[in-house]
Amino acid sequence: MRLNQVTVTMADLDAGWNFYCTLGLKPVVDARPRYARFVCPDGDSTFSLHQGESGGGGTTVYFECENLDETVSRLSSAGLRFASGPEDKSWLWREAELSDPGGNRIILYYAGQNRIEPPWRVDAR
Repeated sequence: MRLNQVTVTMADLDAGWNFYCTLGLKPVVDARPRYARFVCPDGDSTFSLHQGESGGGGTTVYFECENLDETVSRLSSAGLRFASGPEDKSWLWREAELSDPGGNRIILYYAGQNRIEPPWRVDAR
């Protein structure tokens, strides 16, 4: 099984479009004001926006960045405001947090091998 896409809901897809393009996602479908889809710049996962009023921060999305500190610096210079980070976390990830225009939490992080191979990993049975 492979994850295809994550879809978040927000009221203003134009604001979401601008935010996620600035973040570095590449547009695939532009059916605004109702729907938009992007491909992540690394790999082939996609990320979608769906127009609706029921957004508001109920979703947290993690995007992994090889050069987290440089990425945060570049995005800050482009006008995105970060709530925190980059910071080293006790779970061995380095993270920075911001919110999209719909209030969803966006975590940019780097975990390296600790993403799926942390020291406390449960062995498959």
